[in-house]
Amino acid sequence: MAITAALVKELREKSGAGMMDAKKALTEVDGDMEAAMDWLRTKGLATAAKKSGRTAAEGLVGVKVDGNVAVAVEVNAETDFVGKNADFQKMVNDIVAAAVNVDDVDALKNADVAGKPVSEVVTDAIAKIGENMSVRRMAKVSGDVVGAYVHAAAADGLGKIGVLVALKGGDEAFAKQVAMHVAATNPASLSEADLDPALVEREKNVLTEQARESGKPENIIENMIKGRMKKFYSEVTLNNQAFVINPDVTVGQAAKDAGAEIVSFVRLEVGEGIEKKTEDFAAEVAKTMGG
Repeated sequence: MAITAALVKELREKSGAGMMDAKKALTEVDGDMEAAMDWLRTKGLATAAKKSGRTAAEGLVGVKVDGNVAVAVEVNAETDFVGKNADFQKMVNDIVAAAVNVDDVDALKNADVAGKPVSEVVTDAIAKIGENMSVRRMAKVSGDVVGAYVHAAAADGLGKIGVLVALKGGDEAFAKQVAMHVAATNPASLSEADLDPALVEREKNVLTEQARESGKPENIIENMIKGRMKKFYSEVTLNNQAFVINPDVTVGQAAKDAGAEIVSFVRLEVGEGIEKKTEDFAAEVAKTMGG
């Protein structure tokens, strides 16, 4: 079968592959478009494997509310530019939609998107866009009312920080206000009871040593520690923080005033906890040139 320019153009548009790769694929399979796509995918899988060791600490967090459930997914890539790529954004939105029906990231990687598992969709995107990518985390909340918010939005429901909030009572508008607050303050837990005991103990030890350096009597030191721990809780627990919408009240009080109770929240920030490799530009160019 003759490999026409029109066939090559069609395959390039479907696959995102380069002209020579598209032409070679069609030649290898005698012009069969589906077989050519498979040939390129096989080639893309090899390319993707080579990229898998590269640090992917950029990307997007996508959020979605579906009835009384809200989900957030972090999908990473190597550079910030990919977050502005329309194909990458569509892929993240598709993955977030699939996440509504699963409970964890392992199940999500096997979930179906347009007839393919998510893991395969990501591998295809690696081959097409040319960067390492990964579905790193997902989180879910449910309640009478749920709300979601993305900060530094790249598109609707996609941004650098994604927050989910679940309420008992209240309404979606208040849930979104709380989500915006969480994006800004990044609380460690909902309440004192939810805090990591090791974190509490470490803070108490530091405050105790600071108080003892004052040389004051033990009974006064105890009161100093209580006061400082109260301040600590007001800084790191959501219910005890001053509400950014109205700093005169705590978030917990604002919830009561809104006829709500905050059941849970999740905050995902792109690249959080990933150690990013840094390299000066000259060294990067030299490496690329084989110098």
